[in-house]
Amino acid sequence: MAAPVVAVLDYGSGNVHSAVKALERAGAEVRLTADRALIHRADGLLVPGVGAFSAVMAALETVRGSEIVDRRLAGGRPVLGICVGMQILFDVGRERGVDSKGLGQWPGVVEQLPADVLPHMGWDTVRSDAGSVLFDGIADERFYFVHSYAAQQWTLPRDDRRRPPALTWSEHGAPFLAAVENGPLSATQFHPEKSGAAGIRLLRNWLGSL
Repeated sequence: MAAPVVAVLDYGSGNVHSAVKALERAGAEVRLTADRALIHRADGLLVPGVGAFSAVMAALETVRGSEIVDRRLAGGRPVLGICVGMQILFDVGRERGVDSKGLGQWPGVVEQLPADVLPHMGWDTVRSDAGSVLFDGIADERFYFVHSYAAQQWTLPRDDRRRPPALTWSEHGAPFLAAVENGPLSATQFHPEKSGAAGIRLLRNWLGSL
C-alpha cells in the first residue's frame, strides 16, 4: 500500500521540521505546504503550533487557515492539531486577561493552568478514553508537554446520533485535556514528535485511521 500523504500546514509556526520528521518515521509521505489544493487532496492535515494563542491565530489567518480547516472537516477529511494547534481549535484563548478568538471547532476557553510552577514542561502520564484510537497500545506511556495554557473543561453537548468523542486527560495544577478525538478532528496538547517511540506510535495510529 502507498504511504498516506500528510500535509503539514506551513504558516510560519516553529518546530515544524521535527513534526515532519516524526510523521515520516511513522510512515507518512509528508508535504510542508500552504497550498490549498494540495492540502485538500492530502489524506491528512497536521496543524502545528507553538507560542502564544493570539500570535498563532494571526499567523494562521495569513494563509486563511480557518477556511482550510473548515473545508477539510466539512468533507470529513482528517485533521490533527498539536500543542497550540490544539488550543486554537476551541472558541477562545484567554492570555493575561485578553481574549482571542479561536477557530471555534469546539466550544470552550483555553486558560492558564492554576499551577505553582509554569510552564508544565517534561514527561507526564495521561488517562485515555477506552475508545481511543490514538492511544491504542500506548495508554500507559508518558508524553512530552511544554505549555502553560490548556482547555480544562469539555463542554460540547452530547449527540446521540454520533460516536461520542474520545477524551484524554492529564493534570498539572488541575485536570486538563491532553487529547481529543472527535470524528475527523483530533488533537494533542503534548508534542508527539518529542515523545520518543510512544509519540511515533501515536502518529502511526493516526495514520492508520486516515
